[in-house]
Amino acid sequence: MADAVMELWSGVRAARDPAWVRAQLMAAGRTLFAVYGYARTTVEDLCAAAQVEVRDFHREFESREALLVDLYDEVATRGMRASEAELSAEGMETCSTEERVHRLFDAYVRAVTRDPREARVAFVEVLGVSREMEDHLTMWRSVWTEFLTQEAERARGRGHAVDGNLAVVVKVLTRSVDELLAHHGRRPRQVPPAWLTSEFTRLSMAMIGPAVGPAGTSG
Repeated sequence: MADAVMELWSGVRAARDPAWVRAQLMAAGRTLFAVYGYARTTVEDLCAAAQVEVRDFHREFESREALLVDLYDEVATRGMRASEAELSAEGMETCSTEERVHRLFDAYVRAVTRDPREARVAFVEVLGVSREMEDHLTMWRSVWTEFLTQEAERARGRGHAVDGNLAVVVKVLTRSVDELLAHHGRRPRQVPPAWLTSEFTRLSMAMIGPAVGPAGTSG
């Protein structure tokens, strides 16, 4: 009897509380996409794990891919906000360029890798899904390209010899970040967050180049 009452209550709650349904489905997607893979997870699987009806799924999401996009955006937005918050942190305007870059990437990496399931979904399961998903990832890359270009221009203003076409160089860096995050998503123990931060810093400083002249004396 108790089980029947709980099942009935779950159905009533799902029907009346869209926020609960969405949270349940996001949690189910986070786990199932990470453990079994996006391609092997059906809408029915997601609904069973979330304890909601298929009709409830379709009230919240147009498709399984729409859920994947929202899971990706959740991680990407958190990472961007973490880096933006670090920009206004104490000491950021006076520290060396290398320390500034390290702090920005450290904030980002800690935000996007805090849950191995989220990292797997955001940096591995989104790959090769569809043209629409690739367009969405490209949009996010453009956001990061703009962010990193501003940082590179700031470094140039401080006397760093940033070589080559800045837009091209930053795009290469952004792609490298994506590839290393995908490696982390597949093998989090072999590619730990601290290593990612160090490698992103190293790549960025190679792009920025050494400081030259009085403007770069502070790094």
